[in-house]
Amino acid sequence: MLLAHPAVLRELVARYESLCTASREPALAPDLKRRLDDVAYTLCVTTGTRHLDQALAAARARLATTASAATATVASATAAATAAVSTAAVSTAVTAT
Repeated sequence: MLLAHPAVLRELVARYESLCTASREPALAPDLKRRLDDVAYTLCVTTGTRHLDQALAAARARLATTASAATATVASATAAATAAVSTAAVSTAVTAT
């Protein structure tokens, strides 16, 4: 199954939440219902689900997974960089003596 890019999912969820908030306003834009339906449909298509609640859950789970993976990647890169700096410092100290 193809997976939507996290940036696309993030934008769709944000747009849906924004439209839900706007739908609570006393003066609704005439096309608000259509835009809510469109973003709900798009969320379902991009997550491979048939119901909005499932689509939102799938999108949020995917975003949480990619955020965890990104954090792990940054932590791994930071550890590697720290090790490289430590090795260089030890080499410099040994060479200087």
